[in-house]
Amino acid sequence: MSLLPPARDDSGTTPVSPDEERFLIPGVATLTELNLLERDNILEARRWLFAPRRKLAPADLLDHLFVRDLHRRMFRHVWRWAGKIRDCELNLGVPPLEVQTRLFSFLQDARAWHEHGAFPSDELSVRVHHGLVAIHPWRNGNGRHARLLADRLAVALDRPSFTWGGGAELEAKNDTRARYLTALKAADAGDFGPLVAFARE
Repeated sequence: MSLLPPARDDSGTTPVSPDEERFLIPGVATLTELNLLERDNILEARRWLFAPRRKLAPADLLDHLFVRDLHRRMFRHVWRWAGKIRDCELNLGVPPLEVQTRLFSFLQDARAWHEHGAFPSDELSVRVHHGLVAIHPWRNGNGRHARLLADRLAVALDRPSFTWGGGAELEAKNDTRARYLTALKAADAGDFGPLVAFARE
């Protein structure tokens, strides 16, 4: 019997199928245990990313190898696919064969936006978050990865980290997540105001 729910839902999360369990590194008995392991791994990655001695310019953060390494660090103790470009279809994102090219191209665009001052710092960081979520480069953890990268990019641009709706749990079905998804949909249509506002709540 699978510990992970196979059904897709409308929560905006990428579902984990029973087949995905073969990619788990540790022995995990429950979904709660899996969530705790992921959270611990992400906190470790966050400490690494925000270490005072680690000087990262926007161009460093928007490098495709760095973006992959960050995902690897976030999930390397839990999933064998950590940091590996997605090779399967998901309910979100571009087709698997387009992921690598789209990711590389998008990050080049983001570096150009920064170099030419195309957007205010908060909007640039939120646009990077949105673009990564839209591509969905990884099997799972796309939103968490994109938010963490956007947080560090904001800091590199002399802005504080985002609060993302006041710090509520965005992986759970709740009102805060519903507002986050609504803001993402507005950004899909080209209106980034709601997503910037949500990120700074």
